[in-house]
Amino acid sequence: MKGEPRGRAGGFLLSAATLAAGPPLSVRGSAAAADLPGFPDGVDVHRTAYRNWVGEITADGLWACAPRGGDQVVQVVNWAWKQGWTVRARGCSHGWAPLTIPEGTAADARVLLVDTATRLTGLSLESAQPAAVRAGAGVTLETLLGFLEDHGLGLTATPTPGDLTLGGALAIDAHGTAVPADGESRLPGHTYGSLSNLALSLTAVVWDPGTDAYVLRTYDRADADCAALLTHLGRALVTEAVLRVGVNTNLRCVSRVDIPAAELFAAPGSAGRTFTSFLDAAGRAEAIWFAFTEFPWLKVWSVAPARPLTSRRVTSPYNYPFSDNIPTAVADLAGRMVTEAAWYLAPALGTAQLTAAALGLTATLSADIWGPSKNTLLYIRPTTLRVTANGYAVLTSRAEVQRVVWEFTTFYRERLASYAARGGYPVNGQVEIRVTGLDDPSDIASSGAHAPLLSALRPRADHPEWDTAVWLDVLTLPGTPDAEAFYRELEHFLLTTFDGGYALTRVEWSKGWAYTDQAAWSDPAVLGSTVPASFDDGEGADWDATAAVLDRLDPHRVFDNALLKQLFP
Repeated sequence: MKGEPRGRAGGFLLSAATLAAGPPLSVRGSAAAADLPGFPDGVDVHRTAYRNWVGEITADGLWACAPRGGDQVVQVVNWAWKQGWTVRARGCSHGWAPLTIPEGTAADARVLLVDTATRLTGLSLESAQPAAVRAGAGVTLETLLGFLEDHGLGLTATPTPGDLTLGGALAIDAHGTAVPADGESRLPGHTYGSLSNLALSLTAVVWDPGTDAYVLRTYDRADADCAALLTHLGRALVTEAVLRVGVNTNLRCVSRVDIPAAELFAAPGSAGRTFTSFLDAAGRAEAIWFAFTEFPWLKVWSVAPARPLTSRRVTSPYNYPFSDNIPTAVADLAGRMVTEAAWYLAPALGTAQLTAAALGLTATLSADIWGPSKNTLLYIRPTTLRVTANGYAVLTSRAEVQRVVWEFTTFYRERLASYAARGGYPVNGQVEIRVTGLDDPSDIASSGAHAPLLSALRPRADHPEWDTAVWLDVLTLPGTPDAEAFYRELEHFLLTTFDGGYALTRVEWSKGWAYTDQAAWSDPAVLGSTVPASFDDGEGADWDATAAVLDRLDPHRVFDNALLKQLFP
């Protein structure tokens, strides 16, 4: 069928769609009794495989369970504590970083996965004025946004995939792309920051010294401990959240591929169609720049109460089928690169991806779409080409956004050309650039609310002029030679260029960072010093104080893994 991957490429690409397969049927009897003595009755338990988004972290035969509610989660956690097991929450496994389990986790590891997306999926409207929604940790963003839309509610910005659970999104301060356009005021119940900044309260499993056991406890946003739980990286287990939300908006999304990168990412002060010119006009923009090409795919969203004359009305999300159903030319090239080690085809793959986007936008009438916010914000399905990614947030002032983008893209272009000149092609995916506001706790209109302590969008008290974050990601196929070395050079540039002068780099938790020449999440200096220091502004809780809160709420480190031990020794 036209547009489907074929041959060796098809086998590689189609297998990606199966990586996040759901858990098998419940297993009881002798197998469970032997391996899980005393496991709580009534909690479904099963053996399962684990695969992260790109398949770089895999495990087979792990024990997992599907609690029916918070009370059963508590039973499971207390069992794990007494038996010396660790507990890892699993939603849709749409992430890169080893925040759930590390690669190499054996089937006999004393690790229990708690599947949140199976039954921790409650949804209800908590209040109407001001609006709030109560949602289980396993609710997917697509389901949540659909529920909100049915009640005339919505969010300013969200991540682009719909297959993220709310619990997972809160754990890593998931974000979209949005800042106020010139003359735009924030709507009540909305934020330009992360999803974590919308939480009014969280219910989590925490240690209770009075009963000498783990219990369910609800934390209001004004509670100091809540600030550590709002973005906890898997060092806690949240079962439910109440979110502030606001009235829904209709968004127009215009895509274009006619602006050269040299113009879009030009030096600050340049005339023409610069990235910040679109932010000023609309507030919401995203650039996808395929490797070794000159014309990025630029998306610009704008608030539009009524349908513009040239826009196509959309009534559902995922309106770029050419991106989710991989075109044959792209599939064949990617397949050859992986199966034949033909990495020199990276420029051809970049051109093929740009061509597919340009032709697809026209063929599917999706260059100018309009509808309720969900339908233009969500556009990535699990069937898309799965690639690995690094990720960083650069905090700065709104006036310096173009400077950040220009300095980053100039360095990236030079290093990519330098590698290619000596026969290296470390990047065969794309650069992605998004811009958000910071996590201002006043956005939720809740007295005494604290900012999420570990959110990359946590404001810096020592730099009140920083009100914006530029999110930078570089994507490439798994196994690409020299990718880690290239990522290490890029990370060094970001950390030393945006070092707290006019801007500051923080890592994007769910993606790749702390690179050596061989691997991500491996540089001891970045893990032990650079990352913690990026959250220390001389006021409020620093990294160690936040770690102390998480330790107090989980003194037995039931919610832990190898990476977290390095971050929170």
